Amino acid sequence: HLYWLYKCIHLFTMRYAAAYMLLQLGGTDKPSAKDVEGLLNSVGIDTDKERLTVLLKQLEGKDVDNLIAEGTKKLTSMGGGGGAAPAAAAVAAPVAAEKKEEKKEETESEDEDMGFGLFD
Repeated sequence: HLYWLYKCIHLFTMRYAAAYMLLQLGGTDKPSAKDVEGLLNSVGIDTDKERLTVLLKQLEGKDVDNLIAEGTKKLTSMGGGGGAAPAAAAVAAPVAAEKKEEKKEETESEDEDMGFGLFD
């Protein structure tokens, strides 16, 4: 039960972080609690002012772009996610080949009648 509670708290905090970053992308250099709350409320999400305040204190004086870059380095050092892209490409290749074959068959049948029907 504690793990579920941790995940819920984490997800709610991520909402605030995402709203903060969206506001920065929109041109607000240092979004305030009021800015984040207004954005979330505009899409029907209620805010927990205490969690939002904690997040804003943690972000105070830090550059979000640098935090993202540091986090990305940490994630890549963990590994584990690299197999998905090659696997997806392996699945996509036969599908693309099938589409080419279908297209080729359609082209051949169109060429055979050269636009004339049997009973025209």
